[in-house]
Amino acid sequence: MPADSPTILATSGGYVPGRRTQLELGPLVHHAVELSGVSGRAPRLGYLGTAAGDQRWAIAERHEAARLAGYELNPLRLFTMPNVDDVEGYLLEQDVVWVDGGSVANLLAVWRVHGLDAIFRRVWEAGVVLAGVSAGSICWHTSGTTDSFGPELRAVHDGLGLVPYANGVHYDSEPRRRPLVHELVAAGELGTTYCTDDGVGLLYRGTELAEAVTEVPGKGAYVVTRGPDGAAVEERIEPRLLRRG
Repeated sequence: MPADSPTILATSGGYVPGRRTQLELGPLVHHAVELSGVSGRAPRLGYLGTAAGDQRWAIAERHEAARLAGYELNPLRLFTMPNVDDVEGYLLEQDVVWVDGGSVANLLAVWRVHGLDAIFRRVWEAGVVLAGVSAGSICWHTSGTTDSFGPELRAVHDGLGLVPYANGVHYDSEPRRRPLVHELVAAGELGTTYCTDDGVGLLYRGTELAEAVTEVPGKGAYVVTRGPDGAAVEERIEPRLLRRG
């Protein structure tokens, strides 16, 4: 069942410590499923771990977490070859596609080799909810900041651009994230940049931000723009607290 309009939930969260397992799906993932409007059956959750090289242990952990949530997890693996014949058809069958973190630069390169840059636009326009954490957040934007190239954070400029903004993740937990976003926006290297503290997500309906949501009380979202004097201007966006299941 497709969402009412093209929908993206770009986050710096989504997982919580498990009670009997390593991790469980957090309120942000559950919210992505709610946005899809699925009812009457187990939600189909497509999963891409491309940014971390499709590690089987990580896929196994997500399978277990999805089972506990009552979801059907359907991983799309690209290493060492796609695990399905029809990648686009497979993604169109999902209610939500969740993209995990890791190297956003490597993720984007591998996706383009397999034509996923064009495929994801069609999947998004068809109403499948696109979501993810960290690299799985930056990828939907035009650009952002990343440690894909080494310990020193750098800008990345070849996101899919489904939403026409830059993205800053882990805004409160990694010391260089906030100042680098400010420097890059002031220099004109990044345009309008939406940022998330850990546990916060940005909900886009079409290409516009509809709201920010959080699974952690007190956390924030932010928009950073370049002011008339060339300095970066940051405004807080107060997120709506999601209920825990």
